Amino acid sequence: MNSAFPGIETVYFLGIGGIGMSGIARFLHTQGYVVSGYDKTPSDITAELEALGIEITYNHDVSSLPGSVQISGRNRLLIIYTPAIPADHPQLAHFKEREFNLIKRSEALGILSSGYKTIAVAGTHGKTTTSSIIAHILTDCGLGCNAFLGGIASNYNSNVLIHESSPYCVAEADEYDRSFLKLEPLLAVITSMDPDHLDIYGDKQSMEASFNEFVRCIKPGGTLFQRHNLRLKPREDITIQRYGVEDFADYTAKDIRISGGKYTFTLAYPGGSIRNIELGLPGRHNVENAAAAIAVALKLGIEEHFIRQALESYRGVKRRFETVLEKNGNIFIDDYAHHPEELRACILSARELNPGKKILGIFQPHLYSRTRDFDVEFAKSLGLLDEVILLPIYPARELPIAGIDSQLILNKIKKTPAQLVEKTELFDAVCASSAQVILSLGAGDIDRLVKPIAERLSEKWKTK
Repeated sequence: MNSAFPGIETVYFLGIGGIGMSGIARFLHTQGYVVSGYDKTPSDITAELEALGIEITYNHDVSSLPGSVQISGRNRLLIIYTPAIPADHPQLAHFKEREFNLIKRSEALGILSSGYKTIAVAGTHGKTTTSSIIAHILTDCGLGCNAFLGGIASNYNSNVLIHESSPYCVAEADEYDRSFLKLEPLLAVITSMDPDHLDIYGDKQSMEASFNEFVRCIKPGGTLFQRHNLRLKPREDITIQRYGVEDFADYTAKDIRISGGKYTFTLAYPGGSIRNIELGLPGRHNVENAAAAIAVALKLGIEEHFIRQALESYRGVKRRFETVLEKNGNIFIDDYAHHPEELRACILSARELNPGKKILGIFQPHLYSRTRDFDVEFAKSLGLLDEVILLPIYPARELPIAGIDSQLILNKIKKTPAQLVEKTELFDAVCASSAQVILSLGAGDIDRLVKPIAERLSEKWKTK
């Protein structure tokens, strides 16, 4: 039995199907805890958890709590919940009223990672890829690590890596709800600080202040690796290292070129360089993520040939510029992009890798508040496409906001042909396009449409 939660035998997750929650659930299951949970709807993630023997209920009534939870004594039961769970959720209210042991996911991750040399990766985008590259380098070179990732790493088909004897933990440090302030990393990476989650922070300045609080969580004597252009206020007892692409930095990716749909580059660092690194993943923005990961690996003393080998074998994260279908000169790529800067990076990478080809983007906005806060920026990024198909907003945890819908973005896309369709109309709209590159973009439930889109495109693109 793991000693992270002394006296606890049973752990119940409210929102167990979330990417961060499911990783912790998997980890605790392997440590001998009796794990179960609730989620609103079944998914591939919940199916995989159930295959491990983890009981999941999809009914929020208290009467539907698993037997292991109902018979467990209050002091032996721990409830871990996601901030996305509504405050009036019947099960959450039940546990709060009876004063059960309740902690947020961020607190659980902070406790689990506290016994390790933790490498925490933060940023409004880029953190999932960067953290998974670091975890892969550590695993591939033999050092190993425990890792809690915000996506499914393709090399391992999992969002959690478990290594019984490794002293390292790689943790994705989520800025939502200020979750990352529960971590105390030895090494930290900050990839970006573009405004986001303004429903939590209110404004850009408050969000940036929270990132500075995260920097203060780094252990004395630790190191911060930050994107070269970020303005932070670190303490004097930590080391600052900067990284970037073709910019002056301590770690710089340069001589970037494309070969066979992949990027090759040189990483210059203090005292040397690693030449002709082949990244087994497309996208210029991912070269920058790789630069950050290499900086961390070099700090840990990992030899250059292990770093090169790991980057060549790295296969990315599902839904991060993931090639779903490639047929007769046409390609369908799926990406989690849900922020204007992420859209921009994805679209420009697709254009760089497919010069001269017509690109169609299917975008499902995520959250009413994010649509309200960035409607102009979304329209500008989507305007980089040759065609746009918009879907209705995916609300996630939010209630509707008057006057805020996908039409708001559509109205601001001036020069690029764009249309707003319902999900039932999507497949015909996609197949009517002459685009040779199709991008599906968004963080909502658009992922459930990827397979049927691919099936329709495969039929359309078959050799006549």
